[in-house]
Amino acid sequence: MKKVIVTGTRGFIGVSLMKELDKLGYLTHGFDDSYLSENNWTEKLLQILETLNYDAVFHVGACSDTLEQNVEYMMTRNYESTKIIMDWCIKNNKPMIYSSSAANYGTNNLYPSNLYGWSKYVGEGYVISNGGIALRYFNVYGPGEENKGKMASEAYQMFIKNIKGEKITLFPKKPQRDFVYIKDIVSANIHALKNYEELSGKYYEVGSGTARTFEDVLNNMGIEYDYTSEDVIPNGYQFYTCSDKNKWMSGWESTWSLESGIKDYCEYLKK
Repeated sequence: MKKVIVTGTRGFIGVSLMKELDKLGYLTHGFDDSYLSENNWTEKLLQILETLNYDAVFHVGACSDTLEQNVEYMMTRNYESTKIIMDWCIKNNKPMIYSSSAANYGTNNLYPSNLYGWSKYVGEGYVISNGGIALRYFNVYGPGEENKGKMASEAYQMFIKNIKGEKITLFPKKPQRDFVYIKDIVSANIHALKNYEELSGKYYEVGSGTARTFEDVLNNMGIEYDYTSEDVIPNGYQFYTCSDKNKWMSGWESTWSLESGIKDYCEYLKK
């Protein structure tokens, strides 16, 4: 039985990953970023890792707010913590699987365009340059994201608005996103661990491999919508994202289409 650490267990992906690992018979231990409240938080983090001394680390925990502008807050959580965990993994020869982001591509498909993206970009760089695995997630949605607030998926936010009877409007010009179901994200992490030696030292994209419109999402949910005017679209807004199947991990592929994912998710939400 493998013993694995999962960070970020107050968050959407961390909780989902830990539940599946438990089902598969792994002995898991999760922790969140509460150690950062300590004055000597770096020592506290190392103490947690040393006390557990588990076989592998899934480092999921991060500040995922793309609008956060506090540099110290963001970089402490998304880079400094990552560096400490990776250093511990190097020292103890433990696999490290890092939750990265397609935000690394920014609006020009070259480099990040916000603080969140840069924090994940440098964290990812440190991990893969030291032999770890980084997984760049695209637009994740699914059960467990209820506490993400403004960072929850469009599917969840529109479901709630529809229940409240609020008017739902979309940007015109039909922007497209690679919407990836949480169950694909979980399976990608587990595949990375099982094939760590073969895959280590690189980043991989995790998505559905298909770009779909927000209209597609709402049509599959049976929710009516209208459009805003073009002048409210923010500068630098991304109109297209899609994962490249050539950048997926060898042996892994998405098994959830938008249709099957939305159907499964709506059954969960209606409960």
